[in-house]
Amino acid sequence: MDLSWITETLGRPSLGWRDVIDIALVSLLIYEVLVLIRGTRAVQMAVGAGLAVALFYLSNILQLETVNWLIRNMVGYVVFAAIVLFQSDIRRALAHLGRAPFFRYLAKGETVDETVEEIAVAAQMLSSQRTGAIVVIERQIGLRNYSEGGIPLDAQISYDLLVTIFQVGSPLHDGAVIIQENRISAAACFLPLTVNPRLSKDLGTRHRAAIGLTEENDALAVVVSEETGWISLVLDGRVERNITPEHLRVRLRELLRPRGFAEGPVPARRAAL
Repeated sequence: MDLSWITETLGRPSLGWRDVIDIALVSLLIYEVLVLIRGTRAVQMAVGAGLAVALFYLSNILQLETVNWLIRNMVGYVVFAAIVLFQSDIRRALAHLGRAPFFRYLAKGETVDETVEEIAVAAQMLSSQRTGAIVVIERQIGLRNYSEGGIPLDAQISYDLLVTIFQVGSPLHDGAVIIQENRISAAACFLPLTVNPRLSKDLGTRHRAAIGLTEENDALAVVVSEETGWISLVLDGRVERNITPEHLRVRLRELLRPRGFAEGPVPARRAAL
């Protein structure tokens, strides 16, 4: 691979294939870190660290000796404080980096089909019982700030578990279930209510919470009304009300499946329900 034109353009020493691999690995590492901290409290800490670094170099340029000395002496304490405060996030990050993203992507289409089927069957059963429920599905924008406020589960998705969570006698029924990476991340999560004054007064707290959340990010929310038993799908602050379980399956597959995957058959065990 001839990269001489790059070196001539940049006026740098010769750039070899090892340098390209080095740059690519560092870029991938930075990208993974940004993905991990997206939607978490660590974002504010990263911004603060960036400002501290900028202030350090600025103090060198402007010869602000006191500011420079203060930053240099505080760095060690800040690092130890960050390790203590974010130890759970660090463990999660190391576990995430230990997974194989390539193989996870290949299996995503099948996993999404299973997730959609479990949610649709659970919605159908809850609707028949007129049991109120709200299930939120994370897409590109992280929901960790909301899941951290609930009861952590990290469980495999099944309609039995979803139905059990939302039973009135369950201590977890009051709030939303959040699904992240095709797993039930947390239950009893509280969501922000919309302040849109044009909404119909027929919409209850669950619908308003689903609308409030989806107004802020690209998440999907499936809501079952306790009063009517209607199933609703909420996206971008808009509500599709009184939809059938089959229509819910179709819409969730359209919105969640990776591009390029053909739609597979519905498992026979679920289709019979």
